[in-house]
Amino acid sequence: MARTTTGIPTDVTQGSRTAKGGIGESTLRPDGTLKVTGEFAYSSDMWHEDMLWGQILRSTVAHAEIVSIDTAEALTVPGVHAVLTYEDLPAPVKYYGMEFRDTPVLAHRKVRHHGEPVAVVAADHPETARRAAAKIRVEYRELPLVTDEASATAPDAVLVHEDREDHHASHVPHPNIVHRQPIVRGDADVAALRAEVIVTGEYTFGMQDQAFLGPESGLAVPAEDGGVDLYVATQWLHSDLKQIAPVLGLPEEKVRMTMAGVGGAFGGREDISMQILAPVLALRTGKPVKMVYNRFESFFGHVHRHPAKLRYEHGATREGKLTHMKCRIVLDGGAYASSTASVVGNAASLAVGPYVVDDVDIEAIGLYTNNPPCGAMRGFGAVQACFAYEAQMDKLAAKLGMDPVEFRRLNAMEQGTIMPTGQRVDHPAPVAELLRRVKDRPLPPRRQWETSDGETDVRALPGGLSNTTHGEGIVRGVGYAVGIKNVGFSEGFDDYSTARVRLEVMGGEAVAMVHTAMAEVGQGGVTIHAQIARTELGVDRVTIHPADTQVGSAGSTSAGRQTYMTGGSVKNSCELVREKVLEIGRRKFGAGHPAWAGAGLRLAGGKVVTEDGEVLAAVADVLEDEAVEVEAEWRHRPTEAFDLVTGQGNGHVQYSFAAHRAVVEVDTELGLVKVVELACAQDVGKAINPLSVVGQIQGGTTQGLGVAVMEEIIVDPKTAKVRNPSFTDYLIPTILDTPTIPVDYLELADPNAPYGVHGIGEAPTLSSTPAVVAAIRDATGLALDRTPIRPEHLTGL
Repeated sequence: MARTTTGIPTDVTQGSRTAKGGIGESTLRPDGTLKVTGEFAYSSDMWHEDMLWGQILRSTVAHAEIVSIDTAEALTVPGVHAVLTYEDLPAPVKYYGMEFRDTPVLAHRKVRHHGEPVAVVAADHPETARRAAAKIRVEYRELPLVTDEASATAPDAVLVHEDREDHHASHVPHPNIVHRQPIVRGDADVAALRAEVIVTGEYTFGMQDQAFLGPESGLAVPAEDGGVDLYVATQWLHSDLKQIAPVLGLPEEKVRMTMAGVGGAFGGREDISMQILAPVLALRTGKPVKMVYNRFESFFGHVHRHPAKLRYEHGATREGKLTHMKCRIVLDGGAYASSTASVVGNAASLAVGPYVVDDVDIEAIGLYTNNPPCGAMRGFGAVQACFAYEAQMDKLAAKLGMDPVEFRRLNAMEQGTIMPTGQRVDHPAPVAELLRRVKDRPLPPRRQWETSDGETDVRALPGGLSNTTHGEGIVRGVGYAVGIKNVGFSEGFDDYSTARVRLEVMGGEAVAMVHTAMAEVGQGGVTIHAQIARTELGVDRVTIHPADTQVGSAGSTSAGRQTYMTGGSVKNSCELVREKVLEIGRRKFGAGHPAWAGAGLRLAGGKVVTEDGEVLAAVADVLEDEAVEVEAEWRHRPTEAFDLVTGQGNGHVQYSFAAHRAVVEVDTELGLVKVVELACAQDVGKAINPLSVVGQIQGGTTQGLGVAVMEEIIVDPKTAKVRNPSFTDYLIPTILDTPTIPVDYLELADPNAPYGVHGIGEAPTLSSTPAVVAAIRDATGLALDRTPIRPEHLTGL
């Protein structure tokens, strides 16, 4: 059933009773108060008696041979327990990687990017470890740099990985290309002949940092059995485990991982940071080792969003129907592959956007360069494409003299649309409706900086508290955008999640415990799991077990998949627990009451209840001293890899959609922008926790705003060094930069998903960026084709 709201529902019924904290209610987060009061224990807060501190020495150049490493002076520093280089690693396996192993744990023979780990120190105090690391002498012989497509694919190009042997090499035109994905459907060249209007554009998307608030950290504790216990902030415990154990030379069961408090992630914790080096030091020294990056080091310690160059061509008839699309997308993956291949697949398969275009010719490639490594970040390749195709929609609408929203609605996809990959969209796709909703919302009043008593509130002006203007020469603009994002892992990946659910009687009351390996990174999964258990098992008391590797994998907290996947596995396990409870009840009480043999029995309010609401027994009486426990996996429907020549294939599980309207005010003399409002409409399938849904949409919207007007990692093109690795120079939106973000969501259930849910958190990150840029174009009349927009782009200086 469709439902729309701009507020939070307060009462949602489940069957014959109102669920207390069940599906559909805005239950509060168990970690919320602790986090806002500063009492929550993050991974950087962990402590162990007699622990050492680890410190990494990182490369000062981007591409060089390592001539020598001298650790002698570092070893003489009092308090130093170990100094290790590549040769000191304990096992034959010394490389790791998410999709294939191309990353050395410590640099081997050469360094490939600025800030690459070269050596690691363990000492009894963090300052001692830092001083010792500074005494390690490394002699480099610098090599030519590969920094862009031209230098990467030239006939005489230096190879970033000269000994590269991987599963992508057979279909790419050059060893410096990680992956290439074409998508070809119909005949774009023939269709272009039918076009009465054609527009082209070249777009540049900057490198964005995840900018999570808690830098990388963890604690490794050596165990008596020769293994290690690792407490770490990550996004995917089991993926880390498969990369860590071979480097330690240990079986996976001797590397026991527990999720520590995570201070945000957004993709930046999918890759390994300190997860290998801390256990290596702990096993070498026989002591617990803690590692905590500072903010400067964090900029080098995780992957970033791929910067991109995109070239697009669109055609349309005079009536506004799209005829064809051609595009080429070049993503800079940096020195190591990480998830670049998958990002390329996403960018290519979603390059058309949420529109019906029968004839397309798409190519996306990902490069190896000596720039910082890039990988997963919220939006995962679809963000870069959305910025380009939405600019193209505005260009076409302007050339045709059409309203930009009505032009989009005319070409909007819907349920049943065939994607450029040949996949049919078999769930609701309300693109036109989302656009209508944001357009029909009343605009915010003008001159909001004027207070009721005639004063000027500079906080509401471009430039804010810098007090650069009092409203002179400010122009307003309005812009629209809509995006499409896949949900879940794609292209044939065996995506599953596991949940262990236990139901038992404590103090005369039936209580449940849910145990998964899901990484709670701020998305609110711990709340969702409790809501599902309360609804399916009819209990009020639910405990969420700490996430660890003592239960099966839950996959990564990414791709908008956790409510769909781990929520699905919790639901599945709860259903199996319920059936076991009913089996016990039938054995105990079935002979005395024929209703036990009937269908439709459920658990509600701690009781076994028939469809008509008749209470058969209390769950506590059924179980008595027994406990029922189930650990089960849950998988979504299968996907398949895209064909490497045509790009055809049912590659994605589900699609999510969001639309934005941005209202901005621009001081054209100073080049300052104030985003006044970013209204969003999104289909969420089912709002399991409405309060969390709104928070996710507002958070994703704000990250998209950041990359539109302020966020970019600056890499010097001559040295490939990062120039702004701090929050002093890398700017992210603060509360003063964040506009009003009204949210209007639809609940159009996907029949293939648990409870009909859609992934939520990523889609708003796509469309908020091009909406803001479109509004700035509307205000200034400038053809802005890059992110982020800087003051000099608006003033011509």
